[in-house]
This record gives sequence, C-alpha cells and structure tokens, in this order.
Amino acid sequence: MSLRQYEYALAVAEEGSVTAAAELLHVAQPSVSQQIRGLERELGVKLFARTPTGLVPTVVGRAFLREAEVAVSASRRARATARAGADELVGELLVAVQMGFGTRQLPGALGALRRRFRRFEVTVFEEPSSAELDRLCRRGVLDLALMAACERSPADAHHLGDEEFVVVLGAGHRLLAADRVELCELEGEPWVRFDRDSALDGVLLEVLRENELTPTTVARVSQTATAVRWAAHGLGVTLVPASAVPPGHEHLVRPVFPVVSQPVIAVVRHDAGPAETALLELLRQETWSEPESASFSPVP
Repeated sequence: MSLRQYEYALAVAEEGSVTAAAELLHVAQPSVSQQIRGLERELGVKLFARTPTGLVPTVVGRAFLREAEVAVSASRRARATARAGADELVGELLVAVQMGFGTRQLPGALGALRRRFRRFEVTVFEEPSSAELDRLCRRGVLDLALMAACERSPADAHHLGDEEFVVVLGAGHRLLAADRVELCELEGEPWVRFDRDSALDGVLLEVLRENELTPTTVARVSQTATAVRWAAHGLGVTLVPASAVPPGHEHLVRPVFPVVSQPVIAVVRHDAGPAETALLELLRQETWSEPESASFSPVP
C-alpha cells in the first residue's frame, strides 16, 4: 500500500465518484480506478459500494478511511517539517473552523501566512459540529482547529478572544430603532435556525432557554450567510456571531442584551511545526471582541 492509494481513496470518498476524484487530483480517471482496485485486492475487502447516488464507503471502507486520513495528514506534516527553512516553508496545512466563528479573522491570518510563505498550501474546511471537531482534534487529523470553547476543550487550547453574537432583523423591523435589542423583546418572533447538530443552534437554544423564549422555527439552514440573508428578507430573525455578518447587511444587525458571547480558541496539534505556530501567532494579532459581560456559557 502507498500514500498515493490512500489519497485516491480519500478523494473518491469525498467526491462520490472516480471521475470527480480524478478531476480533484488532476490525474486521469483510469489511474484512480487502477489504484483503488489494487488497494482493494491487497486488503482483500471492498472499500466502496456503488449506489444510485454514487460510490459510498462500505463499513470496512469507513474504518479504513479514518486511518488513511491520519496517515496522509502525518505524511504532509513530515514533508513540511523536513522542507522548512529559515526563509522558506513548503508543504500543506489542514485547518478546520467551526462554522460561524472567526469568519473575519481567519482569512486575514491565512492571507498573511500565504504572503510570508508563498509556496505553502493551506486547506480549510468548515465544520458545524463541535463534537466532530473535537473528535478530529483528538485523532490528530487536524493541524489547527478554530472553534468556540466548550466543556470538552483541551486544557492546552489557546484563547484568542470572544465572538459576540448579534440579532439580524428584517428591513423595516420595529426593533431596528433600538441601538441594542433586549432579548425579551424577541418573544413571538419567528426564527431562522441552523442544523440541529450544529454548535450555532446549540447557542441559540441556550439563549432562548435562559431568556424564557419559545421559538417558532420557520427555516433551518446550514450556513451563516444564508441565515443572515433570509432574516434580512423578513422570513424571521436569527442570531449569529458578529464577524459572520456578510457585507451589506450591517444596517440590519443589532447587539443584544444581555450580551451573548463565546470564547474562541485555537487547538494546535501537539507536535506543531513552524506553519501551525506562525498561523497561531497571526490569529492572535487579529482583532477579537472582548465583551464586558456575557449571558451565555459554552455548549457542552
């Protein structure tokens, strides 16, 4: 078995087809098919099953792919460390960010990192579930994770600042006349919410419970930008981190009282290399809010 075979299998699992995986990897389709067949022969198992919607990993395949992901990540880190010099850094960095957090700060830090190390590659993906982020961190799959603090946060996590939450109102909403919206005034409002297993929906549920609000859910979405846009069109109100508000919607946003905020942390792998260290320092230099008080405690 080879790392190339691992990478091909991971690409097929991600894309759901050999053709799409080949396009992602910039290789010929027959090469991907041949590598997957060779891998399955060597292992003596079927890694993928064909379904009407595409290729999906089998039970054995899912177990194999979890370990393959760890191996590929370790290989990338080893190459980056070996090739790192005083003035040059070459390699790859895998970063996961909890959806809605660091939306403004992370791009700035990554941009500075890329300008400093122009040959360095960074892959970033958003993950809505804090539990899944925690699992990936503990398995050593990620180089750096940017997330809201929770009860499972590692003791050695780096606190960067806080994300203050704001309410998004529709154009012409009565509460836009206020500089700050009292949460009790949102009683009876319809809500644009997030997926049930997402950390953002966990924040909203906690806020509603603490302020004795009964929500009427009119929609559930997967992205913060979608929630903001739908709220702006008057479908319902929503609650998002301030930095996640897309440009052009700032006039429809109000801070809330009591203040709702969450501490944001960076979790760096234990054997962090120069790239992870550099990105962490750049994130520290970004502007984070520091509210005087907060009405919300981290979601378990």
